[in-house]
Amino acid sequence: MVDHDRLFKQLLSTFFLEFLELFAPELARDIEPGAVEFLEKETFTDALAGSHHVVDLLARVRMRGGSGYVLVHVENQAHANEIGQFPRRMFRYFAGIEAHHGLPIYPVAVLSYDRPRAVCPDVFEMTVSALDVLRFRFRTVQLNALSWREYARHPNPVAAALMSRMHIQPAERVRVKLECLDLLATLRLDRAKARLIASFIETYLNLDREERTLFAKEMRDMPADRKEALMEFTTSWHEEGRIEGRHQGAVDMVLRLIRRRVGDAPAPLIARIDALPIEALQRLGEDVLDLTTHADVERWLSRHE
Repeated sequence: MVDHDRLFKQLLSTFFLEFLELFAPELARDIEPGAVEFLEKETFTDALAGSHHVVDLLARVRMRGGSGYVLVHVENQAHANEIGQFPRRMFRYFAGIEAHHGLPIYPVAVLSYDRPRAVCPDVFEMTVSALDVLRFRFRTVQLNALSWREYARHPNPVAAALMSRMHIQPAERVRVKLECLDLLATLRLDRAKARLIASFIETYLNLDREERTLFAKEMRDMPADRKEALMEFTTSWHEEGRIEGRHQGAVDMVLRLIRRRVGDAPAPLIARIDALPIEALQRLGEDVLDLTTHADVERWLSRHE
């Protein structure tokens, strides 16, 4: 199962200002670029619905010109079930966050489900006896209602990622993946950020064998300069992926050996093992048969980290 919320939170927290530049440009222009603070694990309890919700993304930003702070709340909705109640839920999140922080809030909903394509309401209203009691609005980014063609030439890493979740005809999947990676290759991001975007694209545009064959043909037919940049990027990306795969395989092997020898490793010990280079992992795999306790493993790590 794809953890959609985790993927989107990782993407949008890494490229927060780029996301706002793409979908809320007027807000992006008003924010001090170096004054963004993410509030981790902000929770909201809906007593009426009997549910407990961890807010997807909440950032405190300082506005230009000394006009104070604003909270930007971004909520990803990956499933279309109960979408009719979504505006009410956005209002309840808004009310809970405002009660906790007492700051102005700019709410954004990223709607990333495939269907339906009907436009989701962006307002929650309440009227009683001709009195307009409430009109709450939030910004919506409904990906399946957006055309990927409109974002293919935006020099923005979020565009390169989210094109993969926009409205795509089945026959366009190869073309869209090519456009996503082509755009990503031109951005010249650092390796970690490029890998994040590439992994996002791979998750949502995982081609079958026939599509991969067509992808290779389309790449060969590209103009020489674009083809060279894209091939350099994809070759580097796949090579790093193979290295990472070998590292994770070595970690898994060592943990299995430790489990059989001394029992399940505690989380801090797992974290230290995961941080080892592959050469040290291979050496630990050889030496683990001489270790009899978790303390022995810790002493080994202290000598080899």
